[in-house]
Amino acid sequence: MGKLLRTAAWFAALAAVGAALAFAGEPPASVPSAAEQVFAAAPARLLQIRTVVAGAGRQSSVGSGFLVGPDGLAITNYHVVSQVALEPQTYRLEYAAADGSRGAVELLAIDLANDLAVVRLDKHDARFFQFVAGETPGLTKGERLFSMGNPLDLGFTIVEGTYNGPVEHTYNERVHFTGALNPGMSGGPAVTADGQVVGVNVSKRSGGELVSFLVPGRFAASLLARIRAHPADGPRDFRAEIGRQLKVWQAGLYKSFGEQGFRPVAFGPYQAPETAAPWFNCWSHTNASVIPKVRASINSTNCRSDSSLFVANDLITGSVQLSHSHVTTIDLNQFQFATFLSQQSQPRLISGGNYRKWYTPQRCHEDFVAASGAPDYPPLRAVWCAHAYRQFEDLYDISVIAVTQDRGTEALVSRLDLQAIGYDEATALAKRFLEGVQWTK
Repeated sequence: MGKLLRTAAWFAALAAVGAALAFAGEPPASVPSAAEQVFAAAPARLLQIRTVVAGAGRQSSVGSGFLVGPDGLAITNYHVVSQVALEPQTYRLEYAAADGSRGAVELLAIDLANDLAVVRLDKHDARFFQFVAGETPGLTKGERLFSMGNPLDLGFTIVEGTYNGPVEHTYNERVHFTGALNPGMSGGPAVTADGQVVGVNVSKRSGGELVSFLVPGRFAASLLARIRAHPADGPRDFRAEIGRQLKVWQAGLYKSFGEQGFRPVAFGPYQAPETAAPWFNCWSHTNASVIPKVRASINSTNCRSDSSLFVANDLITGSVQLSHSHVTTIDLNQFQFATFLSQQSQPRLISGGNYRKWYTPQRCHEDFVAASGAPDYPPLRAVWCAHAYRQFEDLYDISVIAVTQDRGTEALVSRLDLQAIGYDEATALAKRFLEGVQWTK
């Protein structure tokens, strides 16, 4: 009987708890997250930018953009609108806003180096985004950012991520954003918790997880200010403007490359030049573990710039590469070794795009050149190859190869590849490069 009383008392206590909960009323409303608040304010000013094939009326590619004023001006990436800039008779631009509005888009200005463009919409007096004031956003690593766009044409999306400061070892300034940027989000805004723009979505690193990049917002703000200050000065021939900006950009790139200079690096009995520029990444590799067993050992170092420039869907240029391979025979005789070296030093130009469309045929010249240093050093076998850009006057891709000729059992094969460079600039840099190949003993 005592046990039943205890059980009854327990159920009576449960009833009392239920009554107390009933009188407590509705639970308190949850506080919206920062991402919810940012996105809730975005629909009227967030855009999808569509490139449409004029003759078919169907979209060819999609990207994102955002309004930056009551006058209908908006920011996007250059690569989002590049087809219209290069082939305006074939393509046109349209927008679809997150609030459901649609209309035509006019391309006003481009910034090739920073992959930016200003466009104008028939959308006025709508809400718009504002840029963080000043040259730097005043953010610290780990601060939350919110990127918006229309990934894979699935609908407007907000992505929460982390600010990780400027990217190191890059010629074109970018912000490292730890967040998921996907195709279609290019040109969308990356904002702080209070909705101010600190960057423009531009790319992600393939082969990595959540490694994405933003164009610093100050470049977009500067381009916008130039257009507003001189609205009548915008180019009408964007292909010519692309060529002009490409020349200006490459002149700055190779001026910086030349001023940074070369430092000597030892490879066996040889010394070779390696760039001192901070925007290169250098990696080494060897064929020692190759199966089946190799007959000649190759230990190589390759340095490549992070300086590529998007010009068109089928043309990315502006790369600089240096490589050195110390080659030694294992069981090749001198004749076989010479043949092997010839295979290792075949001329090749690094193509950044559709070869027949963008480049003239390759031309090469091979000769022996005097080595710098002691007068008794044997000459270098040097190969020079070049092709010109069909649509951009006075720009070339150049490759120069040097092979030491002092012995039949080992050699150094050195290569310098330069994209989108003036011919005289390439000649001067190649001379300095060849002069850096020397003997240390």
